[in-house]
Amino acid sequence: MNEDYKADRVGSAIAGTNPTVLRRLEAGFAVIGDNQHLPGYCVLISDTPGVDQLTDLEPARQLVFLQDMAVLGRAVGAVCARRDPQFRRINLEIQGNTDAFLHAHVTPRYSWEPADIVGWPAALHHWEKRVEERPALGGDHDDLIEELRAELDHQQELRLSGA
Repeated sequence: MNEDYKADRVGSAIAGTNPTVLRRLEAGFAVIGDNQHLPGYCVLISDTPGVDQLTDLEPARQLVFLQDMAVLGRAVGAVCARRDPQFRRINLEIQGNTDAFLHAHVTPRYSWEPADIVGWPAALHHWEKRVEERPALGGDHDDLIEELRAELDHQQELRLSGA
């Protein structure tokens, strides 16, 4: 698989060449995480090239980005709860420590996670190599991707209807 999109995730999403994009939202793109260290892990990436952090956006646009983050969080939570009875909650994080573009991590958390990791950021699973690499693309997660897309559509409909 061609991984050129990783060099410019925002630009490739805008151009329609980022294969991790699930749906276009109002202020960005919902994407499935490259590695599914926790099933359902997604990221919201800004649609504004050159924006490094939330405070780089105009205040009104900041709120739209945060609303999109909540929409993606609700979608991931709904899908993960249906797929795994041990789903516990969603963690929402804007860190920006590695990639220099505005993005928010939307991470499902599960009861089956090791006790010494539960209270820490979910990335600890990956950093400490406690989980196997499970690439999101390539066929193993096609059902998950379709469920996330459908739930994002549903959450967007709810958002637009004011429900």
